[in-house]
Amino acid sequence: MIDNKSIIPEINPEESFKAISNFIKDLLFDSKSEGLVIGLSGGIDSSLVAYISSSSINKDKILGLIMPSETTTSEDVEDALLVASNLGIEKKVINIDSFINEFNQLNVEPGSEDVQKLAKANLKARIRMIVLYYHANLMNRLVLGTGNKSELYVGYFTKYGDGGVDLLPIADLYKTDVIEVAKHLGIPDKIINKPPSAGLWQGQTDEDEMGITYELLDQILYLMVDKKLEPLQIAEKLKINENEVLRIKSMMEAAEHKLVPPPIPGIRRT
Repeated sequence: MIDNKSIIPEINPEESFKAISNFIKDLLFDSKSEGLVIGLSGGIDSSLVAYISSSSINKDKILGLIMPSETTTSEDVEDALLVASNLGIEKKVINIDSFINEFNQLNVEPGSEDVQKLAKANLKARIRMIVLYYHANLMNRLVLGTGNKSELYVGYFTKYGDGGVDLLPIADLYKTDVIEVAKHLGIPDKIINKPPSAGLWQGQTDEDEMGITYELLDQILYLMVDKKLEPLQIAEKLKINENEVLRIKSMMEAAEHKLVPPPIPGIRRT
């Protein structure tokens, strides 16, 4: 496979940091909000957003919420706490299992095992969104999203869950870009090198669930979206099966509804 750097032009980590920092400051000022609330997962994306935010505004205006469930690893909680401690921002740990248990009491006819698994995973993301907005509303703050460009394109997020935010600071960074900026800002290696995981079930990792590495995914997305190449051209350039490119294209098409407002009918008026 062609090396990633020969396919995707490198970003300038310092310039990217400054652009995102200014974006956060401008949005906060324009909204007349008093601060930011961010969900800290212990992963590289939320850590990067927290690091940039703490360099952009007063740290006392940032609240990091750590929201573990029974499927959250102790390592992720420790890493989230480490980020908050390193940055000196206010933090709060809220276990969401009690909220999940309330939904388990609902008398809903269960679907297949896979359907149940996905429903429970989405529920966790949506509960976390509610907790974030509850705090943000009480404190007159904005909710920071942590989604990157790779995840957004293929819909690897929960609609009205981790996709329910006020702004997406790193949404123009591919996952491989996120790593470069994280290294530039000195985020701990243990967080950078940890396999990305949403922690939605035991042993879950992003790459296993999507069935592709972020390195390859980013190359496909860049050639498809930025360079506007056809699937066969992409497959030939990356020396991979065209079916893999078509699979990613299908994921993008299926996820389009997540990135736009809900559809509404047009009503004719006389």
